[in-house]
Amino acid sequence: MSLSSLAEKKAAEARSSDHRWLILVVVSIAQLMVVLDATVVNIALPSAQADLGFSDDQRQWIVTAYALAFGSLLLLGGRVGDLFGRKRVFIGGLIAFAAASALGGAAPTFGVLVTSRALQGVAGAMLAPAALSTLVTTFRDPADRGKAFGVFGTVAVGGGAVGLILGGVLTEYLSWRWVMYVNVVFAAAAALGAVIYMTHERAATRSRIDGIGTVLASAGLFGIVFGFSHAETAGWGSVVTIASLALGAVLLVAFVLAERRIKTPLLPLRVVADRSRGTAFAAVAVAGLAMFGLFLFLTYYLQSVKGFSPVLSGLAFLPMIACVMISSNLSNIVTLPRFGPRVVITIGMIIGALSLGYLSLLDVHSSYVGGVLPSLIFMGFAMGMVMAPSMNTATAGVTPQDAGVASALVSTMQQVGGSIGTALLSTIVASSTASYADSHASAGRALADQAATHGYTVAFLTSAIVFVFGAVMGATMFPSKRRLAEMREQAAAAAAPAAAPAAGRHEAAEDTAEAEIVGIDA
Repeated sequence: MSLSSLAEKKAAEARSSDHRWLILVVVSIAQLMVVLDATVVNIALPSAQADLGFSDDQRQWIVTAYALAFGSLLLLGGRVGDLFGRKRVFIGGLIAFAAASALGGAAPTFGVLVTSRALQGVAGAMLAPAALSTLVTTFRDPADRGKAFGVFGTVAVGGGAVGLILGGVLTEYLSWRWVMYVNVVFAAAAALGAVIYMTHERAATRSRIDGIGTVLASAGLFGIVFGFSHAETAGWGSVVTIASLALGAVLLVAFVLAERRIKTPLLPLRVVADRSRGTAFAAVAVAGLAMFGLFLFLTYYLQSVKGFSPVLSGLAFLPMIACVMISSNLSNIVTLPRFGPRVVITIGMIIGALSLGYLSLLDVHSSYVGGVLPSLIFMGFAMGMVMAPSMNTATAGVTPQDAGVASALVSTMQQVGGSIGTALLSTIVASSTASYADSHASAGRALADQAATHGYTVAFLTSAIVFVFGAVMGATMFPSKRRLAEMREQAAAAAAPAAAPAAGRHEAAEDTAEAEIVGIDA
């Protein structure tokens, strides 16, 4: 790396530091757009179905098309940002997401709508890792990093609930098409801020993208996400479901084996080799599973059993958003630096298990204040203690050249956890509801609400058990705060010799920088 390049990098870092809190606002807007899109569309589906005239069997593809594209391309999106510059990929992702959303809003047919959702998924896979990795590289000071991740974690968790509110308002008072058009507004605001405040860091390597790893990872993740999505409608015994999950698992194993031998891997295994970081990735998946299940089935309960309107059911989640905001910031700024991830994330998992356990006691006569609100309050505190600290821990200590792929892995785990949760819990709800209805058929009563409520409560109890597993995992797998500090110091000391290129020798410096980025042993 030449002296002029070093000077440019220092100047870019100085400009980024001057505007770092405005950059946080920009990436938070982008993250909010991506996160709320997962729930805002669900609220609008019945209206879109009535307008475009597609069947119930086709309806799932509005959600699945996005999930398949988004989940399978996240790792590629993260590495593209590392290689070609996060600002460039971030703005490109925003423009593409806005264009796909505009296409979906104007969709005259079901096929165009599904295509727009797939294109949204592709754009989101580029955008989400670029947003989080920008945060990772912008906030290096531990105190500022804690504040930034507190805000970002609030958006990551609370965005889903905001989507429920926004989707209800737009669908009820305007049109389902505005659920898509509203993304153009978010994207325009974020893109304008990115152009003004973000700096472009020129990649210090000319290495090509790992083609073998990209194919294996994308195909493997596609198989996993498709398998779980297919299980929702066809069941776990379906040949397609089993074959898709099995093939996806085999391809991901092949991906890991290939990455150990490739000199320029898509996912350098050093990113997940850190024990604390690997456990944090798993914690994100556990939280994603429970979060998707909570939003989905509690919304069904409020609307189908308690008769809440879409807007009112969205507003019902506001107390949880407020608690997430408090908990995310308190956890990252105060408790995580003081006690470490093992204490904070484990306690969050335990609170989440208790909250969902209480929610599993609901019946058709439960009130919102007595039956739902207490769980939402404590679940908000739990998710704030789990999600934001897990994101922080999962990206802590990664080098700037690996920030994009590490951030992509965070989003991948959340997406895969959500896919597993939606498929698994949907199956549990369906079977529990049918079993309850069959066993009470002789009573001759109208049991639709009772049977549905029973199915939802079984799903909540299952999610609580998953949180118990997460608590055990956190308590046993996360190192103590002292041990974590020792491990990070040892890793930094081991990496120091490779990270010190001789500034006076242009060619040697470029070779060392390239070795650091692509994972070649220097």
